[in-house]
Amino acid sequence: MSSKIRLGILGGGGDSLIGVLHRVASTMYDKYQVVGGVFSSNLKENIGFAKKIGLPTNRIYEDFDTLIAEELKRSENERMQVVSILTPNFLHFPMAKKLLENGFNVICEKPMTTTYAEAAILNEILKKAKTVFAVTYTYTGYPMIRQMREMIKNGALGNIQKVDAQYYQGWINPIIHDKSKRSSTWRLNPEKSGISCCIGDIGTHAFDMLEYVSGVKIESVLADLNYLYSDNKMDIDGTVLLRCSNNVKGVICASQIATGEENSFVVKVYGDKAGVKWEQENPNYLYLMQDGKPLQVFKPGHDYNSALSLDGTKLPPGHPEGIFDSMGNIYKGVAKAINKEPYNSGEFPTMIDGVRGMSFIEKAVESHQNGNVWVNIDTVD
Repeated sequence: MSSKIRLGILGGGGDSLIGVLHRVASTMYDKYQVVGGVFSSNLKENIGFAKKIGLPTNRIYEDFDTLIAEELKRSENERMQVVSILTPNFLHFPMAKKLLENGFNVICEKPMTTTYAEAAILNEILKKAKTVFAVTYTYTGYPMIRQMREMIKNGALGNIQKVDAQYYQGWINPIIHDKSKRSSTWRLNPEKSGISCCIGDIGTHAFDMLEYVSGVKIESVLADLNYLYSDNKMDIDGTVLLRCSNNVKGVICASQIATGEENSFVVKVYGDKAGVKWEQENPNYLYLMQDGKPLQVFKPGHDYNSALSLDGTKLPPGHPEGIFDSMGNIYKGVAKAINKEPYNSGEFPTMIDGVRGMSFIEKAVESHQNGNVWVNIDTVD
């Protein structure tokens, strides 16, 4: 029997980008072996896809409930140890709940659930299950983001004064302006996506990232969201003001109608000694800005970087590390936790990150609907 962690996958079949990303990431450090799953709700397509990617079909199941039932029949040293949930948002909660209740470790795409209440339920179940639960806020795996986190943690910026994240995409433009398309895509359907599109999809990345790198907690938000059309129930653009711990202020700007933008995610943190800036489309560069001094540029793979950054660096200096590497680093951290090995708390986002992300989505929508007022983020333990 292989010593690799036995991984099952839910969703991510066909031409799904997120499916490819997770499968490649899981193989990156030779920690996992994909043993089966449910890639599609259509059994014929499910089996066909498994054959296409070279998996045996004896553990390709008709549906999620069958997967649970059949895997539990197997001995502990044979059944799936962790299951990745890559399905549309509305399926995250029931799948994660049943997996946790049956003793499986879970890797879940974000947003973790469609409501904060569901997220809180999962958090309580996890406390009893005592398994590992990770939420794939992918960008936390970049070496230079981890370097930013460690520099701030070690006081390179001094006292944090301001946090700022901008996440701009333009992909929804061809959909939102066509009434038939915007009424048919699951992204703009509250029953499948939750109460938010833009804030729920990419705004949560910005929320989690600012807390991850800066160490401050976002305590309250004031949001102004854009729905563009009266028959569209889901935000596709928004600006959220932030009040954080230690009197830090900040802003999150997120948009999926930023025409011409591809995946422009920019993270900036400013202290009383220095500031840092990182851009997802140029992820190998971390900029350190200080008054009266030349701009400093940090790059991955060099000995001057932190242990956390270097642990997530696979290539020599000068070789680009990208989003597959970032997701791979998250899978690597989860493997350490499953194998009960020592690991840095910054190696993968946890259930708490997922719960706080759901609170952020709901409070941003609540703030907007109540006339752009300040609303407190729920505290979680």
